[in-house]
Amino acid sequence: MRTEMTRSLGVAGIVLMVVAAAAPITVVVANFPLILLESGSIGAPLMILAATLILLLFAVGFTWMTPHVPDAGAFYAYVHQGLGRRAGLGTAAVALLSYVLLTVSMTCYLGVQAGNLLALWTGIELPWWLISALMIAVVGVLAHRRIDLSAAVLGVVLVLEILAVLAIDLGVLASGRELTPVPFSPAEALSGAPGLGLLFAFLGFFGFEATAVFRHEARDPLRTIPRATYVAVLLIGVLYTVSSWLVISGLGAEDALDAAAASPDSVVVALAGDVVAPIMRDVTQVLVVTSMFACMLGFHNIVSRYLFTLGRRGVLPSALGQVHQVHRAPSRASLAVTGITAVIVLVSALAQLDPVVEIYTWYSGLGAIGVIAMMALTALAVLRFGGRRGPGVRSAPGAARDSNGRRAGAVTLAATGLGGLGLFVVLGISLANFPLMVGGTVAAIVCAALLVGAFLLGAVAGPTRSAGAPEDGDAGARESDDGGPVDEALVGGADEDPEFTSDGRRR
Repeated sequence: MRTEMTRSLGVAGIVLMVVAAAAPITVVVANFPLILLESGSIGAPLMILAATLILLLFAVGFTWMTPHVPDAGAFYAYVHQGLGRRAGLGTAAVALLSYVLLTVSMTCYLGVQAGNLLALWTGIELPWWLISALMIAVVGVLAHRRIDLSAAVLGVVLVLEILAVLAIDLGVLASGRELTPVPFSPAEALSGAPGLGLLFAFLGFFGFEATAVFRHEARDPLRTIPRATYVAVLLIGVLYTVSSWLVISGLGAEDALDAAAASPDSVVVALAGDVVAPIMRDVTQVLVVTSMFACMLGFHNIVSRYLFTLGRRGVLPSALGQVHQVHRAPSRASLAVTGITAVIVLVSALAQLDPVVEIYTWYSGLGAIGVIAMMALTALAVLRFGGRRGPGVRSAPGAARDSNGRRAGAVTLAATGLGGLGLFVVLGISLANFPLMVGGTVAAIVCAALLVGAFLLGAVAGPTRSAGAPEDGDAGARESDDGGPVDEALVGGADEDPEFTSDGRRR
């Protein structure tokens, strides 16, 4: 039975997977108006710029720690290595809940958008849940096979999306409309409810940690993952910052809020038709559907890799950690994600929840809170791990070890600390404003309880010890001879990277 997957992804391939999951045209068409509506200001460009800077600072520590974490569990594996086994398992549970909710929210919204497009072109009206079911099946087939197929599909969609976004941007510039600097004003960005604006700004970046999730499918993970992470964050951040500014300028700084409130689903589509050509309206609508599909596929692949890693670790059934003999992909984990997504969509449809106002808004909002919380915990994990590195502290088997046991540099720790502080601030502000999104304090408390409950359930319900770890390993750290912690969190042959030695060289 094969235990390794196809190592075919380079920097470009991983960036395609990540940026496609970020769904550029969907963010421009759907998220930009929501940032305006939820924040009550036109400070979206500054909010997106702030999110970019925070994530770049966070990425400094995230990429520094990559050689020390051989798992493909991303946030889970990093927290496990830095804060211990229980914290890692709790983070894994939050990751699964958050990304499943994001997958379901996009699946349901996709059903609505594809249904609208079908009705517009053919006059045939189908229920959103039937279209969503079809999309689940298609995504399941693509994700079951080699990652190359998903990357190829996402690559084509992504190129078309970016071309469409650039066309809208250039159209605004060519239209001669006033380019106002007001959206970059701190006073403007801090007015209204900046917490919700920041939450939706971060939502546009979600999935960027997939650079680490796909480490078992990267040709050279020790170089590919850091490069892909920085490229993905910079590409997304620059594109969204500039595009949000131009969209607001195209709508008019004084009219943007009213325009977004009047027709949040179509205001950018209408702008595209005005500044480019009337046919651009139809093109944009089609690309929104394909973009949502790409986003759904990207999130599906991320959840599959989490299940695959947890299956290999023995936290979940080992069958989830098996690789398909032919496709060399985590096909069983992917099949499980398909089933889970289908069940939640079915239950939500039977409960007669509105697919946009309730399912998309509530599920994506809760998922966003969960991902930001995981980022904040990951920053703490990097600080603890990087600050305690020394001769008595060992990385996980399969990780590239620093022969001198050097600690993280002062710049790395400072950048990670600032990034983590920014994430905790955003998390706090978002939680304070969350009742406005879900319709009341009671609903917000229930949502927060789900995240906390998932973390506690993961921490408590996990195995008494890591797969293959010593019986006396406590929270993944034991005392070394010199009193320092020895990280045993990932001990076990199943976690070793089968194609790389402990010093990071290819076998």
